[in-house]
Amino acid sequence: MKDWVVGKVVNLKHWNEYLFTLIINASIKHFIAGQFTKLGMIIDGKRVFRAYSYVNSPDDSNLEFYLINVKNGKLSSCLHSLKIGEEIMVRERASGFFVLDSIPDCKNLWMLATGTAIGPYLSILRHSIGLNRFQNIVLVHAVRFFKDLSYLSNMFFLQKKLNNLKIQTIVSREKCSGSLMGRIPNLILEGTLESKVNISLNSQDSHVMLCGNPYMIQSTRVLLENTRGMKRNLKNSPGNITTEQYW
Repeated sequence: MKDWVVGKVVNLKHWNEYLFTLIINASIKHFIAGQFTKLGMIIDGKRVFRAYSYVNSPDDSNLEFYLINVKNGKLSSCLHSLKIGEEIMVRERASGFFVLDSIPDCKNLWMLATGTAIGPYLSILRHSIGLNRFQNIVLVHAVRFFKDLSYLSNMFFLQKKLNNLKIQTIVSREKCSGSLMGRIPNLILEGTLESKVNISLNSQDSHVMLCGNPYMIQSTRVLLENTRGMKRNLKNSPGNITTEQYW
């Protein structure tokens, strides 16, 4: 099949009953940290595929994907059932502009994610190229339950490696030590998020990357536009809000 290569599952990790990580070996074209590709399988005689962000650094020999088994999801349930040694189709070329090269220079870079959308940020941070032009990088991971913070230990590892990285977790459905409780837009509106990390979020020296739930992206973008004077970062019109939506 043109533009697709066959990959093999070399490792996997089931974090809980619905979150899992696939490690795949496949001969793909080089990608840029922050980009996504498509994974596919033949299901009932038809090729079914979905877009997923790379979690691994472009320098890694294997490909890493952080996934959720969606209820009644045609592809995700099959991906969830894969075993080491089984094959999967991978799009040969990556897509997307959710990369550091598209981010203007600024003092504070905010990386806001919900759920499995933490993936592209981990790829960028693991690659670590180009991060020193930001004085502060704030990685915010919002989930429903503490058990959904699958990559928390890896995030803390990256924080030790990168002097300008700050981490803040948000859990919406239970109280957890060290985590804020609530949702990203509300915590920005109330000033709670900025107060917790002790960094200002404004249009003068901040850039916000948004990846995850479409409602979070839309509501946060509108909030930042209306209350912080920010605008979308477009190819021909630089701004301070960069978004990624591929579903």
